[in-house]
Amino acid sequence: MTIPLHRNREILFHTAFWAVYISFTINHISTFQSGPQIDWGRVLTSTLISVLYVFIISYLNYFYFIPVFLIRKRIDRFLAVFAISFGLITWLRIGIEGLVFGDSAGRAHNLPRSQLVAQMIISNLFIVLFVGLLRFASNWLELDSRRRQLETEKLSAELNFLKAQVNPHFFFNTLNNLYYLATIKSDLAPLAISKLSEVMRYMIYDSNHEKVELAKEIEYMQHYIGLERLRLKEGIPLDFEFVGRTDILITPLILIAFLENAFKHGVSNGNDQSWIKARLEVDKGRLTFRIGNSKLRSVTIPADEEGIGLKNVKRRLDLSYPGRYKLDIEDLEDCFFVDLTIDLP
Repeated sequence: MTIPLHRNREILFHTAFWAVYISFTINHISTFQSGPQIDWGRVLTSTLISVLYVFIISYLNYFYFIPVFLIRKRIDRFLAVFAISFGLITWLRIGIEGLVFGDSAGRAHNLPRSQLVAQMIISNLFIVLFVGLLRFASNWLELDSRRRQLETEKLSAELNFLKAQVNPHFFFNTLNNLYYLATIKSDLAPLAISKLSEVMRYMIYDSNHEKVELAKEIEYMQHYIGLERLRLKEGIPLDFEFVGRTDILITPLILIAFLENAFKHGVSNGNDQSWIKARLEVDKGRLTFRIGNSKLRSVTIPADEEGIGLKNVKRRLDLSYPGRYKLDIEDLEDCFFVDLTIDLP
């Protein structure tokens, strides 16, 4: 089972803290040794008793008192149980030290026994409270990790939903094209079905990945253009230029939205003045896509239909490239332009 990253950090921090504390305790106890030679057996035994005592009360508080009482806001019970446990374990430690060292512990520190006990309680209480604070830090990190995971899952679900909105719209248009070719008994219908098959393969398999190679996205757009050419006049001016690398990774099915819009609202069989111009460029980690099309005066675009398409692609850009893209739309009387710039990671 994989341990979450915040758990690894927590274990590392606890380990480092106790390593420092043990080193400090050994140094502190050894400084009160009398005589030219340090009795390392006594030092290590005293260190073991001291560290074991504070370790037990710290993690009893960490794993039981805080989650069972304090986090559940049973403050009175927490204070009572903590005070009783702390007192009993402290009494046990004093008894063990008395059996092992007798009265020599207080003399080694040049302090009365009562003052030494009070000093021990205060210093160790500070350590216990510090370790207890780590529990709250751990809970916060765990909650933050869960929040980030939920946000990631939510964004992924939203992206899939937005992609699902793109696919039916495209297939609806393509089926209309196939219907048109079938009604006129065109020999181009089999070719259109073949191209549609390639497009569906891309949309069903490749576009389900978070990122795809730009080369595949361009190939998909070219298939789409081929389907539209079968429906429209071959003579309609259509320029699609690409400059730069094709091995970079991008979010799939974003550029196609603008191309679809250009064909849908800017090109007609009965209009010889229709045109589409598109340029895709990748240079120094920046993708620039500019596409313009004529506007059909005879076509009225429902405000809600146009709005859904733009909101969809803008939202997908927000989710895929937050703070790393710029989208400019210029809606003129007789033409429509889109400029999209993406700073690629």
